[in-house]
Amino acid sequence: MNKTFTAILHKEGHLYVAECPEVGTASQGPSVEEAVKNLREATELYLEEFPVQGVQIFCSQLLQ
Repeated sequence: MNKTFTAILHKEGHLYVAECPEVGTASQGPSVEEAVKNLREATELYLEEFPVQGVQIFCSQLLQ
């Protein structure tokens, strides 16, 4: 089963902050694309360490 997670973004100073409320991960980057990329990586690493039953890690390209 593939699961889609939410990415909430806001700008703090010169950086964009991305948060995934379902997992509790957060990251940042100088652009929206970089912040989402970093959040995806942080969320994947978190789910590898703390797997959620029934969730398969699947990454799709959100921003093109």
